[in-house]
Amino acid sequence: MAGGEAPELRDVLIVGAGFGGIHALARLRDGLGLDALLLDAGAGPGGTWYWNRYPGARCDVESLQYSFSFSDALQQEFDWTERFAAQPEILRYAEFVVDRLDLARSMRFDTRVASAVWDEDAACWTLTASDGRAWRARWVIMATGPLFATHLPDFPGLKDFAGEVYHTGAWPHEPVSFAGKRVAVLGTGSSGVQVSAALAGEAEQLYVLQRTPAHIVPAGNRPLGAAERAEVRARHGELRAQWNAQPGAVMYASLPPAEPVLPANPVSALAVTPEERKAVFERAWAYGGYALHRAFTDLLTDERSSMLATEFLRGKVAEIVKDPATAEALAPRTLYGTKRLILATGFYEMFNQPNVALVDLYRHPLKRFTKAGFETENGHYAVDAVVFATGFDALTGSLTRIDIRGRGGRSLKDEWARGPHTYLGMMTAGFPNLFMVGGPQSCSALANVITANEQQVEWFAECIAEMERRGVTTMEPGEAAQAEWGRLIDELAGPSMVAKGDNWYLGANIPGKARAILLFVGGFPAYKAHCDAEAARGYRSFALA
Repeated sequence: MAGGEAPELRDVLIVGAGFGGIHALARLRDGLGLDALLLDAGAGPGGTWYWNRYPGARCDVESLQYSFSFSDALQQEFDWTERFAAQPEILRYAEFVVDRLDLARSMRFDTRVASAVWDEDAACWTLTASDGRAWRARWVIMATGPLFATHLPDFPGLKDFAGEVYHTGAWPHEPVSFAGKRVAVLGTGSSGVQVSAALAGEAEQLYVLQRTPAHIVPAGNRPLGAAERAEVRARHGELRAQWNAQPGAVMYASLPPAEPVLPANPVSALAVTPEERKAVFERAWAYGGYALHRAFTDLLTDERSSMLATEFLRGKVAEIVKDPATAEALAPRTLYGTKRLILATGFYEMFNQPNVALVDLYRHPLKRFTKAGFETENGHYAVDAVVFATGFDALTGSLTRIDIRGRGGRSLKDEWARGPHTYLGMMTAGFPNLFMVGGPQSCSALANVITANEQQVEWFAECIAEMERRGVTTMEPGEAAQAEWGRLIDELAGPSMVAKGDNWYLGANIPGKARAILLFVGGFPAYKAHCDAEAARGYRSFALA
């Protein structure tokens, strides 16, 4: 411990200054009057939007919905400028909220939590930072985020590469110039698609390294008008109720007077003629955003309908990309919905530029990196910089990379070695008083993350308040309730496209990670109903001491 000092004692410790942690601090400190302290590895708030500063970084939830609802003042005072906000604007929003609510005085930045250890005798947690500073508290909220722990595969020869190396999830805070450089972007998930489109106009030569083509649709981004922003402010409560009734806690539809709302279609893709189906798909494509998810009711649950959506997207790629071989390589082959749908601006179009080339790693796998570039089975490519858009150890990685020790010294990493087990995606047996925001087996990454975070934080706050009223010292879920929740997670995922692909929803992107469904796929309203029902039963699925 630094300087041999005794750990600071608090009521609540919060780890992570993303939107979940920000709300938790406001709710517990100002709402419940608890002595709460937030710890974060970064030099400021923002969570994923603090770290992911790569060119082109942008949210795929419409900005007018990607905001806190617990404070009307916050809703009324911040002006969003685009339909889908870029990283700098979202970071400004996080900073605005922290400043407006005077939260910074209860935050400690540049503080990377290395361990969290449960003390049986004192019935409290000790959190220790990498520099030796320590804090103790009865309650701990891990708001470490579902997409924080970056993943960089161990590519042969990478240490020999003499050029610049970047990862989209840990981007430098100082400006990076790619002008006049030969650049490789490895990965065509959401980050890879966004950063590639941004660099296509700057790099002298851009190589996009793709293994599996993604399902990509136009974002349909545009500036927001004053009338549109004013209407959302005036109808915020009513609209929020409508949004939260949707599976993803979003409508994915802009509001009048900007353009008509595109409603969800309750019809199966198999129940219409090919001409009618194409017309519906075309409307969704032109509308942009996640409208395609709403084009037919069974695109994410029926493999035949899913494949019809894939075929439509293959046709769109062929229309846009002029070179037939490149178009064929870029066209998706897998079932629609088995991977995250990606919103893009100009991604397919950039392959018509002379300075952009696709490197198809499916046909010609990557062999190694060299001092001057990289080599595939099709030859050597000389590059000055490599951008890795290789994603995250999603949902569990941000927790298992901290040495969390519960009852009897049991390790959370070891407990989850064969897949995570939780109750409600919020607590794990054997780890008392430890709450998780956006953790595995919740609906966090399949819903509007801010809304999902708010719902969980409100549940934690009511729970802690109730435990304080009862004089309860410790709480943790029972093994039976945890096992039943796991069965429900698997049952819900069974018919879903999410469980039918190799994706990060299953941990398939991390070598050696146990394959397990990591999310509640039943939708935000159903998830909230389960949580509310547990509270209404008096938390009887928990062991209370």
